[in-house]
Amino acid sequence: YKKISSSSSSSSLINKKSPSNIFGWEKNNNKNKPKIVDLQQELQKHKNNTNINLKYIFYNAISTINSRTKKEGMDIFKLAIKNASPMLEVKTRRIGGANYQVPIEVSRHRQFFLASQWIINSAQSRSGKSMAECLASELISAANGEGGAIKKKDDTHRMAEANRAFAHFR
Repeated sequence: YKKISSSSSSSSLINKKSPSNIFGWEKNNNKNKPKIVDLQQELQKHKNNTNINLKYIFYNAISTINSRTKKEGMDIFKLAIKNASPMLEVKTRRIGGANYQVPIEVSRHRQFFLASQWIINSAQSRSGKSMAECLASELISAANGEGGAIKKKDDTHRMAEANRAFAHFR
């Protein structure tokens, strides 16, 4: 990591890895499997019917992405997660009897967790289709920089930007 100071009073850490490899994904398919398993576990937490095969939902969504976009489904998945991942979030701190929303940087693992949560919640809020089709639609939207997950990320960043005066309370 390399520390870079900006014109404002706060400084940020910039990852030296390339943006496409921000989550540690490589071309090797075995290294992609833990992220897929993580997303499937998040799907399981949100889905009430446990008898539905989660691998079927995920891989059916990936094949739907392949047929709709004529691009590799895993590349769209990675791009969607990268686009929906927040860099900053706010945490409440109680200092001197007052509560402050303090902006903090988000770790890589929490970025993936939040992005997958937002994508799944946005996919579930879509109606009229199967979960696999809704998940595919939301992943395509997130990869294009639109959709519910991106809106949630923008709201989080806007909140952190509005409260940057309290960054010294970290």
